[in-house]
Amino acid sequence: MAYTLAQKIIRDHLVSGKMIAGEEISIRIDQTLTQDSTGTMAYLQFEAMGIDRVKTKKSVAYIDHNTIQSGFENADDHKYIQTVTSKHGIYFSRPGNGICHQVQLERFGVPGMTLLGSDSHTPTGGGLGMLAIGAGGLDVAVAMGGGAYYITMPKILNVKLTGQLHPWVTAKDVILTVLRMLSVKGGVGKILEYTGEGVATLSVPERATITNMGAELGATTSIFPSDEATLAFLKAQGRERDFIPLTPDEGCVYDEEITIDLSAIEPLAAQPHSPDNVLEVDKIGKIKVDQVAIGSCTNSSYADMMKVAAVLKGKTVHPDVSLVIAPGSKQVLTMLAQNGALADMVAAGARILESACGPCIGMGQSPKTNAVSLRTFNRNFEGRSGTVSAQVYLVSPETAAVSAITGVLTDPREWGEAPVVSMPAEFLARDNMVIAPAENAADVEVVRGPNIKPFPLNQAMPETITGKSLIKVEDNITTDHIMPSNAKLLPFRSNIPYLSEFCLTPCDPDFPKRAKENGGGFIIGGINYGQGSSREHAALAPLYLGIKGVLAKSFARIHMANLINSGILPLVFKHEEDYDAIAPGDELAIENAQKQVAAGEEIVVKNLTKGTEYVTILTASDRQKEMLYAGGLINFIKMQNQ
Repeated sequence: MAYTLAQKIIRDHLVSGKMIAGEEISIRIDQTLTQDSTGTMAYLQFEAMGIDRVKTKKSVAYIDHNTIQSGFENADDHKYIQTVTSKHGIYFSRPGNGICHQVQLERFGVPGMTLLGSDSHTPTGGGLGMLAIGAGGLDVAVAMGGGAYYITMPKILNVKLTGQLHPWVTAKDVILTVLRMLSVKGGVGKILEYTGEGVATLSVPERATITNMGAELGATTSIFPSDEATLAFLKAQGRERDFIPLTPDEGCVYDEEITIDLSAIEPLAAQPHSPDNVLEVDKIGKIKVDQVAIGSCTNSSYADMMKVAAVLKGKTVHPDVSLVIAPGSKQVLTMLAQNGALADMVAAGARILESACGPCIGMGQSPKTNAVSLRTFNRNFEGRSGTVSAQVYLVSPETAAVSAITGVLTDPREWGEAPVVSMPAEFLARDNMVIAPAENAADVEVVRGPNIKPFPLNQAMPETITGKSLIKVEDNITTDHIMPSNAKLLPFRSNIPYLSEFCLTPCDPDFPKRAKENGGGFIIGGINYGQGSSREHAALAPLYLGIKGVLAKSFARIHMANLINSGILPLVFKHEEDYDAIAPGDELAIENAQKQVAAGEEIVVKNLTKGTEYVTILTASDRQKEMLYAGGLINFIKMQNQ
C-alpha cells in the first residue's frame, strides 16, 4: 500500500486504532515541549500522576512567554519549572535562549519523529519533516509519562506547490494564501501535507513559517518532506546525524488536494481581526502605520532577521512609527551581533527585544489607542495585542521593515531590489543555555512559590446535569476570549482561582460573578468555539467556575479535547437553529446523562424554562466517554491505577 508522508509516520508510531479518517487512533510520542505559560500546569499534572522519570526520547521545557518579571510570580514559576524538570528528566531552556518552536527546530527536532507540545504552534516542527502536534498540557504530561496520545485520525490534504516565489514574496505570503483559500476552520480534522516541485525552492525556516501558521487553519498539523534542504539545515546546525530522507510513497492517495502556484502569489496582509481576512498589500492601500513588530515563532529566523537588517541598513525608522524586533533565539541574536546586522537595526532606530514571544501574546509593546500595528506574528485577534482598539495586520518581515521606514503600509516591491540572504554553511551552535536534568532525582528539591495553586479537579458525572445558560457568545470565540492572556494575567497561569475571575470577561465582564452565583452552568457558543491557543486554562477556569457543558455550533480541535480532559461536555447542536432558541438564563438539564453518553452520539438537552429540548452531538470515543464519566483525564488515570 502506498502511504502519504504523514501516514507513514503515524503508521510507524501507531499504538492503537486503524488509520481510517474519523476513527480514534493513539500514537507513541518521541519528543515533547512545554513553555512557561502552559508548562507550570503541565508539570503539576505530571507530578499528580506519580511518575518518577519521563519516558520520551527527549522532553524540553522552555521559558519564552512570561519573561517580564514585574513581580515575583513569573520568577517563581520559572524556578518551579527548572527544579521539577531537573528532577524528572526534562531539559530546561533558560529565559533568553529563545522561543520554543525556533529553538526546537534549530537544536532538537528530528525528521520522522513525533513531537507533542503544550502550545498550538508546535506544528512548526513539520517544516523539518516531523509529525508535530499542539495539545493541552495534560495530554503532554501523559505523553511524558509514556502514555500514548489519542486523536481522531485526520484526513490528509495535499497542498501541491508549483513554481517559485518572486523577489519580495515570502513564505508568510504562502500561508496567508492558504488561509485565504481555506479559512480559519478549513483545516479542522486535517493534516496539510506539502508536495510538488515548489517545495524544493523553500528552505527549512520558510517551511516552518508555513507549518507554524497551519495552526490558524485549525489543522491537526502540517508537514513538509525531509529532503536536501532539510539535510543542508541540519548539517549547518551540526546535526547531520539526525537526517533521514522522508517523502510520500509514489502513487499514494490523498483525501483532498489543492494546488498553489508560488509564482502567482503577491505580498499579502491579514487584516483585522482574523488571520484569514487576507488581501494583497497594494489593494489595502497606504494606510498610516503606528507600530511595527517583527519576530514571533512565525518569522524570527536568521534569514528573516537578515532580510530585515538589509532593508533597514542606512535608513531611519519613520518618526511616527515604533519599531520593535525580537530575534527568535540566542543563536540568531548572537549571529546578528557578530556579523553587524544587529548594529544596522539599532542604528535605524529599532528597539531590540529579548528572544522571546513578547508582543505576540500581549506581553509588552501594546500599541497606542486606535493604532495600526503591522506584525509578523500569527494571530491578530481583537485585543490580543493588549490594546482592544488596535488594528493589527499580519505581514511578512520584508513588508514590515519597508513599512517601518515609509510610515505607511507599503508593497515591498516598490522598494527596489530585494535582499538575498543565503542559508549559512554553519550556524552558531552553542547549547550553554540548555540545562540537562539531574542524574539523581533525589538531589533535587522542587521549589514552589506562593503563586502556585493546585489545579481544579472535576467530579464524576452525575445522573442528571442541570444549570443555567450563563452566557451566549458568537462565532469564532478564541481562547483569548475564554481565558485572556495579557501581561497582567500571564503571571498567574499557575493560579486558576485568580484567573477564573477573568474568564470570558472580554465577552461579558459579569460572567465569573454570574457563574459563581449560580453554582456553574452552561456556555452557549457559535461556530469554531475555542479557536487559537492550546491553553487548557480556557477549560480549567470554566471548570473552576462550575461549567458543566458547552453547547456550540462547532469546536476547535484542541479546545474540545481540553474540555473532555477536564470532564466538561462539548456538545454540538444537531440543528444550528437551536442556538437561536436558547436565551441567557434558561434552565437546562441533561437527564440520564451517563446513559445518554453511553448510548451513542446524540445527547438530549432539555430547556426547562421554555419546555423544549434540543438534540446535540457528542463526538467522543469510548475512552473519552470513560474520561467524562470519571470527571476528566486525571481522575480517569487515577481510577485505572487503583
